[in-house]
Amino acid sequence: MPQMMPINWMFSFFFFICIFILFNIMNYYIFNLKLNNKKTNKNFLSKNFNWKW
Repeated sequence: MPQMMPINWMFSFFFFICIFILFNIMNYYIFNLKLNNKKTNKNFLSKNFNWKW
């Protein structure tokens, strides 16, 4: 049904925005937790998991 395609595009765009925002929030909180725990987890901090794109 071509009449349903704009609704499908809007839903896909909304879903993509939600996933993108969730990914950014998770990366932000992981980065802040790693900065705050520098004295406790030195073995885990030796690996760089912060993605710089």
